[in-house]
Amino acid sequence: MAAMRLDLIGRYLRPHRRTVLMGAIALVVVNILSVTIPMEVRRVIDELQGGFSYESVLKQAGWIVMLATTMAGVRLLSRQLVFGVGRQVEVELRQRLFDHMLRQEPSWVQTRGSGDVISRATSDVENIRRLLGFAVLSLTNTLLAYCLTLPAMLAIDPWLTLAAIGLYPVMLSVVRLFGGRMMQQQRLQQEELSGLSDLIQEDLSGIGAIKIYGQEASEQDAFAERNRNYRNSAIRLARTRSTLFPLLEGISSISLLLLLALGSGKLGEGSLTIGGLVALILYVERLVFPTALLGFTLNTFQTGQVSLERVEELLRRQPQIRDSEKAADQRQRAEGRLEARGLFIRYEGADRDTLKGVSFSIEPGELVAVVGAVGCGKTTLARAFGRMVPVPDGQLFLDGIDVNELPLNSLRRDVAMVPQEGFLFTSTLADNLRYGEPDAESNSVEQAAERARLLDDVKGFPEGFATIVGERGITLSGGQRQRTALGRALLVSAPVLVLDDALASVDNNTAAAILDSIRTTDGRTIVMISHQLSAAAACDRILVMEQGRIVQQGHHRDLISTPGVYRRLWERQQAAEQLDAIAG
Repeated sequence: MAAMRLDLIGRYLRPHRRTVLMGAIALVVVNILSVTIPMEVRRVIDELQGGFSYESVLKQAGWIVMLATTMAGVRLLSRQLVFGVGRQVEVELRQRLFDHMLRQEPSWVQTRGSGDVISRATSDVENIRRLLGFAVLSLTNTLLAYCLTLPAMLAIDPWLTLAAIGLYPVMLSVVRLFGGRMMQQQRLQQEELSGLSDLIQEDLSGIGAIKIYGQEASEQDAFAERNRNYRNSAIRLARTRSTLFPLLEGISSISLLLLLALGSGKLGEGSLTIGGLVALILYVERLVFPTALLGFTLNTFQTGQVSLERVEELLRRQPQIRDSEKAADQRQRAEGRLEARGLFIRYEGADRDTLKGVSFSIEPGELVAVVGAVGCGKTTLARAFGRMVPVPDGQLFLDGIDVNELPLNSLRRDVAMVPQEGFLFTSTLADNLRYGEPDAESNSVEQAAERARLLDDVKGFPEGFATIVGERGITLSGGQRQRTALGRALLVSAPVLVLDDALASVDNNTAAAILDSIRTTDGRTIVMISHQLSAAAACDRILVMEQGRIVQQGHHRDLISTPGVYRRLWERQQAAEQLDAIAG
């Protein structure tokens, strides 16, 4: 596991190896100067024992100041280089995560929880930046400090050196003892934060339902519980940190006091010069900071590794829906012929098939309705046309070509799908309409709105097409949102249009006018998933589904005259409409 983490760290740093190398060289120079300065101080103090010279002191002081200034400048450069690499990796990793999430299938993104993904793309990426910036810099600096400082200390007095650093193994043992606990507590804190983010995201998205059912108090209680759990996990981590750091500082102080006590005896014996003792004190103080900081550095390193695992877990997840190796877009615009040959579809984790051997053929330009009771598989079939769900090989075809052999970009350019809940972005109405064709001219946007029977509504808006649509289109009515989503699909001019109950919030007359406009203007192949059987009655053909199978197909006149599922649905809907008319 540790080898894997180091390999990941190396992989992230490899593209920036030149900058990392320059930072490492700068760190080496800093540490060499850090060892040189106490040596110079020792030499000056020892020389002063033989006689004082004001000119000599100024000269030596100037030399030491110059060394210290150079060291400060190189140290600043090293920090800028190494921290800059951390920032660059942060930007690249966040972009890589975003791109990766866009490649996942919608069902996985929706079930995963956006709050958890957002937490990994923000706080976890920041932790990785600290790992590759501060932690790497600090650990490298500590290693160089010990490798260069210890030989210099041993050269002055081996026994005093061993006495001064004798407590450091105890310090490292304390760090190791607390390190594993802090790592577990950090992971728990990150998980609690992800859960908190999930709840906030979900409640903000469903604020309307919360208001309608008056569940503010219930959501407040749920948030308070998760907030307390996060607070408790953060307090446990803070308590561990606040215990570790004073222990490290105390051990370091005892080490310095031991050096002073034993060094004073050496001075009395004459086996150690004053300059030598001062140099040893400077060296010990130089080691105190990186050693005391080792706990925080190790914590940052461990936290970064936890975040590294969490981010890599997302990046390792391969989308189930992706281009096959043999996918090649070597054809022109699709004609719009759809065919299913024994289509079976089962969702991940499900224990049974949603579609069970569906077969049909839809000719170019044909308007076909798919009807059936709730849960019969209509929406799954609609999603299969654009490969929004995994489709087995050799079961679904566009113009005689297996949809799995077509690049996703090509397939979705030819098959435009309008779901029942068309998602609208917080932007202008025009931008939402041209989302699939960002460079579309204003007249094309207006024509799409006209065919979707949205233009009259737009003219009633104070700012027309420049009207800002609120989050998820909250400023529009349900019918306006559906017609906006339909206009967006019409603007891309795909030869196949799939309407997944996309006219459910539109009255029958408007729905019929929209369908007639699309057919006469574009000649597209239209597959209409609908509960409105009056709209389905005007279609060229109707496919009737029940429990994942097509049990009937034909024209409305033929189906209504034949006992079966369609006639039962039709009679039930007619009875419901009559009751509504009486009640009204």
